[in-house]
Amino acid sequence: MLLLFGRMTRDGATVRVRCSISLLIALLIVSMQVMTVSAASARPAQVSHSVGNSVTLNHNVQQLQGRLAPTVHVLASLPPTTILQFPLVPSGIKQTFPNATGLVTIVRGNRDDSTSDTVTVDVQKMPPNITFTIFFIEFAGKPFGHVQYVADLTTRGDGSGETIFQIITLVAFAMDARNPGTSQDDTESITSGTNLEHLGMWFSSLQDAQKILNDDTIKGTIFDGGNPPLHAGPQAMTDGQSAPVF
Repeated sequence: MLLLFGRMTRDGATVRVRCSISLLIALLIVSMQVMTVSAASARPAQVSHSVGNSVTLNHNVQQLQGRLAPTVHVLASLPPTTILQFPLVPSGIKQTFPNATGLVTIVRGNRDDSTSDTVTVDVQKMPPNITFTIFFIEFAGKPFGHVQYVADLTTRGDGSGETIFQIITLVAFAMDARNPGTSQDDTESITSGTNLEHLGMWFSSLQDAQKILNDDTIKGTIFDGGNPPLHAGPQAMTDGQSAPVF
C-alpha cells in the first residue's frame, strides 16, 4: 500500500509539473500574439512615413516648379492633387494700408473627377467693412489686359476676410471669339485665347474707394458689373509678379 501510494503521489506530482509546463507554454504563446498585434497597430505610422516620402513623386508638382513666379509655393501633396499658394500685396491701398496682406490657396484635384479648382483668398489688415471684387487677369498691374470676374470678398470690422470659390484656375483663359488666337501654356501646351495667370482685387464701389483713400478725384473703373458702367474703384491688391502665379 505504501509503495502504491508513493507511486500515485509521484505520478500526481508529475502531472502537476506537466500541467504547469503546458500553462507556461500557453502563456508564452498568448504573449507572443499580443506582441504581434501591438506591432501591427504601430505600423500605420510607418506607412504614413512611407506615403510622406512619396510626395516627391507628384509629377504635377515637378511640372510646375521653375515656371511660376518666385513668390509661389507648390505645397507637398499626394498625386493627383496639386496645391499652390502665393501672397497678395497692396497696390491702390499701399499708402493708407501698407500692412495689408493676402494669401491665395489653389487646390487642384483629379481632373477625371472634377474640372474645377478650389480657390481660397484670405486677407488681413484691409479696409474694414468693404466689398472687393476679385478678377483673374492677364497682367498683375496696369493695363491688366484680358480679365475674368471670379468672386467677391467683404472684409470684417477688423479688416480681415476670406472667400472660397470653385473655378478653372490653372488653365484659365479669356478670348474674343471673333479673333480667339492661341497661347502657350506650360501645363496644357497650346490653348485657346489668352492665358489669365494673375489675380487682383478691386474696390467694388467707387464711393468706398474715394472715402477710404480720402481722394474725391479717383475715377471709376470697369471692375464690377452693373450701372453705371464705371462705378467700381481702383485695384486694391495684386500678386505683383511678372511671371505667372498659376
